[in-house]
Amino acid sequence: MDICKRVEQVDFEKSNGLVPTIVQDYVTKEVLMLAYMSKESLRKTLEGETTWFYSRSRNELWNKGATSGHFQYVKEIRIDCDNDTLLILVEQNGAACHTGEKSCFYRML
Repeated sequence: MDICKRVEQVDFEKSNGLVPTIVQDYVTKEVLMLAYMSKESLRKTLEGETTWFYSRSRNELWNKGATSGHFQYVKEIRIDCDNDTLLILVEQNGAACHTGEKSCFYRML
C-alpha cells in the first residue's frame, strides 16, 4: 500500500490533527515513550527508517535522535481499532527518554 493511503487510514480529525503514538521496543516489548504524530510526521516516518513526531510545545516536527543520536529505527507500525492511535515498534539506539533513561516510564507512581 502506498504512503498516502497508509496516512489516510489514520483519523487525525478526532484529536485536532494529532494522534497519540506509543513507541515500544521491538524485541523486549518495553514501552519506551508516548508522543504525537501529525500527518506530515507520519508521512516522514513512513518514507524513511526513523521516527518523526510533532512537538506540541515547540509547534514543529522533530526527528527522534537528531540531537541526541538516539534514533528509533522503525520495524513495524500498527493502528488501533478506532484508527486514532498508533503503536510503533522500534529498534532503539540508546535512551528513548530525554533524561537519559531507556524508557520515559522509569518512575513509579
